[in-house]
Amino acid sequence: MEHPYTTAEATLPDDAAAALLVGRVWDPAAGGPSVVAVRGTDLVDVTETFPTVRELTEHDDPAAALAAADGPVVAALAETLANTAPSQRDRGQPWLLSPIDLHVVKAAGVTFPVSMIERVIEERAGGDQDQAAAIRADVIAAVGGSLADLVPGSPEAMRLKELLVARGLWSQYLEVGIGPDAELFTKAPVLSSVGTGVDVGVASASSWNNPEPELVLAVSSRGAIVGATLGNDVNLRDVEGRSALLLGKAKDNNASAAVGPFLRLFDDAYSLDDVRGAVVTLDLDGPDGFALSATSPLAEISRDPTELVGQAIGAHHRYPDGFVLYLGTLFAPVVDRGEAGHGFTHEVGDVVRISEPRLGCLANRVDRSEVVEPWEFGIADLFASLARRGLLGG
Repeated sequence: MEHPYTTAEATLPDDAAAALLVGRVWDPAAGGPSVVAVRGTDLVDVTETFPTVRELTEHDDPAAALAAADGPVVAALAETLANTAPSQRDRGQPWLLSPIDLHVVKAAGVTFPVSMIERVIEERAGGDQDQAAAIRADVIAAVGGSLADLVPGSPEAMRLKELLVARGLWSQYLEVGIGPDAELFTKAPVLSSVGTGVDVGVASASSWNNPEPELVLAVSSRGAIVGATLGNDVNLRDVEGRSALLLGKAKDNNASAAVGPFLRLFDDAYSLDDVRGAVVTLDLDGPDGFALSATSPLAEISRDPTELVGQAIGAHHRYPDGFVLYLGTLFAPVVDRGEAGHGFTHEVGDVVRISEPRLGCLANRVDRSEVVEPWEFGIADLFASLARRGLLGG
C-alpha cells in the first residue's frame, strides 16, 4: 500500500476558512523548525512572532495573537504535505511536523467504559490473545453490561467496586475507570511526537497492538485549555497486559505518539463545547485488504475534559511550558482480523486515518519502531537552531 498521501482538502477541517490553525514545518532554508499559521492554502511563517508553539499557547489570548501575527509564505500546504513522507521527501523543500514542540505529552487512559473493559481483559489474559474472547464475556457479565451512566467516584461506583472485590474480579483498571482518580501518564518525551503523513511506530516485540484515535487538548502553564487537535496513542496490548508496570514500554516507543494535523485554537467559532460534542472517526486500511472503521464520541467519556485537566495540573503538579493531553478513546479493537477470537492487531503497512470535521485528518502508515524515521532533533537542537536565527531574544 502506498504511503498515505493526503490532500490539503482532506487534511483541513470542514470549516477551515473560519479556523485558527497553527502547525510546524521543517524549513530547510531556515535550518530548523518554523511555526506556521494556515491561511487559505498557504502556510505563513510566524516564527518571528512566536519562535515556538509553546510561546503561542502561553499567550493570554492565543487565538487573537495568531490572527494578528504575520510573516512570509513558507510554502503551499498541498506541496508541503506531498513532501512530508520520508520515502518521497525532497530535503531541500519544507515538510510538515507535529504541531507541538515544548509541551509535555500526557495521556489519560481508561476514560471510556468500553476501553476500561478491554484493559481488564488484557490484564486478566496476561497479554495472551487466545484468552481474550472468553474473558470478555465473563467481565461484561460481572459488571452488568453497560457502564455508560456510571459516574467515577460516585457512591454507585463504590458499591460496584465492593461487588467486584467480593467476586474476586477487581482490577487496577476498574480502579481508575470508576474510582475517584483518573489514569494520567506521560505518553512521550518533549519533541518526540510525529505529525501527519509519516510513519507511526509499533515495537517489533509486540504481536497484539492497536491504534487509539483520540482528541488531544493543548493546555497552558496556567491550566487554561487553549485548543485541540487529534492524536493516535499507539498501544501495545500484549506488553501492558503482562503488567501495568510495563506501561512505559507499551506506550512510549519511537513514533508511537502522533499528533495533528494542526492545533486549532479556541475562539468564538470553536470552543470546549465543540470538543465535548466531537465524534472522532478511525478508518484503517491494511495491505492485506483488511478495512476497519469506528467512531469515538466524546459525549460518552466518563470524565469531563476539564476534570482530566484539573487532575493533571494544579498545586500538586506544574507544567511551566504547558502540556497536551490525550483524552482516551472509545475504540475497542475486538473485530477479528485473522483467527476467530483474536481480535485486531496491526500489520506493517496499515494506513490509519483519524478524523473529526472541526479538526481535520491525521493520517499515518504503520511500521516498526526500530525502522521508522529516527527521532534525532531534541530540545538542545531546537534552542541551537533558534539561537542561530536570532530568535531567542529576552
